[in-house]
Amino acid sequence: MQWFDVGVNVPSDEGELSPMLTRAAEAGVAQIMLTGTDVAISHQAAKLADAYPNQVFSTAGIHPHYAQHAPLDYREQITTLSKQPQVLAIGECGLDFNRDFSPRDTQLAVFEAQLVIACETGLPVFLHERDAFEAQYQLLQKYHQHLSGALVHCFTGNTEQMQAYLALGCYIGITGWVTDEKRGSDLRAAVAHLPLERLILETDAPYLKPKKLGSDKVPGVKQNEPCYLPVIAKALSDLMQTPIESLSLHSKRNTQRLLALS
Repeated sequence: MQWFDVGVNVPSDEGELSPMLTRAAEAGVAQIMLTGTDVAISHQAAKLADAYPNQVFSTAGIHPHYAQHAPLDYREQITTLSKQPQVLAIGECGLDFNRDFSPRDTQLAVFEAQLVIACETGLPVFLHERDAFEAQYQLLQKYHQHLSGALVHCFTGNTEQMQAYLALGCYIGITGWVTDEKRGSDLRAAVAHLPLERLILETDAPYLKPKKLGSDKVPGVKQNEPCYLPVIAKALSDLMQTPIESLSLHSKRNTQRLLALS
């Protein structure tokens, strides 16, 4: 089975990337996409992806936490980055009303600007949303017909919210959150209603390490890594009562379709 981890945060130490990719390949994870969370990290992600052609890709965007720190020319910089062949999506962008690290009006303005960039460039959006479903949904409704695609990264919501995103044509990103029986209870119930044609698996490494790894624990790996993507898939396979081979096939195919990869 082959896997594509569409959600990997840029390592704090660039030297960690090569051994991480080796461990990923040993687990069948052949490709990853690094997440741009601000302008500087987006440039770094694109540079790292360029060093590993056809194995590492990246996004370019501004996470809602950092919206208030966006440089004045962030639109131009993101648009310029989007023209690089290894940059496949706009984001991580969206709204986070859970922590409110940036004022909500600033979050809304920076998010909408990135939706416009995605419409103009033809790239899909890589979405973040926490406790901001209604506001995020309203903006997506405004632009979804002009977007080439959208991934609800690290979806943690309930069935009703998932159905609403699906109605807008979004793909749903499932992470190790689904292995958390307590915090992930809503998600664990929702995935029973998730069409395989809209499923995309991701780790959000180094965060959200799967629970109860047991014999699946990789020696020497303390945080979450792409090598744990098959562990997430196994948990999801049990919840959805779907063969893991089918999850591998659909997740990779959906990722390639979303990102316009052959």
